[in-house]
Amino acid sequence: MRYPQHRPRRLRSSASLRQMVKETTLSLEDLVYPLFVVHGKGIKEPVPSLPGVYQYSLDCLQEEVKEGVSLGIKAVLLFGIPAYKDSKGSSAYDSEEVIQKAARIIKDSYPHLLVITDVCLCEYTDHGHCGLVKEGQILNDSTLELLVETALSHAREGVDMVAPSDMMDGRVKAIREGLDREGFEKVSIMSYAAKYSSAFYGPFREAAGSSPSFGDRKTYQMDPANSREALKEVKMDIEEGADIVMVKPALAYLDVINRVKAETLLPVAAYNVSGEYAMVKAAVEKGWLEEEGIVEEILTGIKRAGADLIITYFAMDVARMLNRRSG
Repeated sequence: MRYPQHRPRRLRSSASLRQMVKETTLSLEDLVYPLFVVHGKGIKEPVPSLPGVYQYSLDCLQEEVKEGVSLGIKAVLLFGIPAYKDSKGSSAYDSEEVIQKAARIIKDSYPHLLVITDVCLCEYTDHGHCGLVKEGQILNDSTLELLVETALSHAREGVDMVAPSDMMDGRVKAIREGLDREGFEKVSIMSYAAKYSSAFYGPFREAAGSSPSFGDRKTYQMDPANSREALKEVKMDIEEGADIVMVKPALAYLDVINRVKAETLLPVAAYNVSGEYAMVKAAVEKGWLEEEGIVEEILTGIKRAGADLIITYFAMDVARMLNRRSG
């Protein structure tokens, strides 16, 4: 077969030109840094299954946030480990609990940092499920009232965005109406719109102490086999008032991220979850992978698939990398 004399060629050029025409580039604006907050003082407790990830008491959290801001981190997502748990998840909406205090402190110190808070009951219930439970069944509608109270308790501390991760039907509408009713129209909602019942969540549940004490979450999280269902869930959350929609996890769901991005004009977030992080860390520890290269490739792939925001435990490492390259 003979090719045309002036056939198109791959770009053969200097590194600077290749950088200029690169189609997908990671930036600090892409990153959301998830943080786990606990009671106490002087605590920076390693999470064994997540090397480099810690549970922070409020004083240590301030130091970590300070470093993140100095590196150019623009947004954090807060998860709380409460002082007490009960069947109703009462500590989730307790104004003196750790997540409310953390939000208050961070916004006072860094008013321009985007503070996002997780809204769910699983970390706060003694049974570990995301909703109220009666006779082994999840009570969807009764749970909505408590999710609204949780979101309001965060909004009162000045957070910029709440992120309902529970997957209860109708929770976005209920939270939006509750926020508006209390005068928090400017508090945005980032909905875990397509949250799959995934095997990748194990390390997070260790970090947050949120493993269910019975059964599983398959009745209210999505089947990993389904992508059309994700589009339906996203559409419903948009109609209910979501400002950002999320796909979780990321790596095994790049096709879902891409489909969601094609179907909506809203920003799309993707959660590079704990199991995805832990696999990389384990392989790096064994010497099987080079960390910086593999992390950049993974996050670039998530962004290329369509994610506008990437929630990742690698945020600080990537921020250091980007600062080194720019400086």
